Amino acid sequence: MKTKQILVIDDEDDIRQLIQTCLEIMGGWNVLTATSGSQGLLLAQSSQPDAILLDLMMPDMDGLTTFKKLQANHITKHIPVILLTAKGRISEQRSFMQVGIRGIISKPFNPQKLAVQVAVALK
Repeated sequence: MKTKQILVIDDEDDIRQLIQTCLEIMGGWNVLTATSGSQGLLLAQSSQPDAILLDLMMPDMDGLTTFKKLQANHITKHIPVILLTAKGRISEQRSFMQVGIRGIISKPFNPQKLAVQVAVALK
């Protein structure tokens, strides 16, 4: 069976490394990382990951803009996206789900539960 690949797009080095370690060790994922929305768009197009874990709050291009660009590209629009956000209000979560976000994981997250949260969001 092929190892699933996930792309993590987050501008914070520590968070990115923690997520990578958690998903590789506890989730068995092959993890690609990007430090910005624009780098993430390029990686998503070239590597076609099985899923994307996307930080909402990033400089230059925020997560929602990145998501919209992923959706606008016929090569990446099928890739499920999970948002990683410190903004966890229920009203915002509903609006994210209505535009096609697969799941939302709130920061701070529990590193031991992250792989399970990703799996649940992807079903």
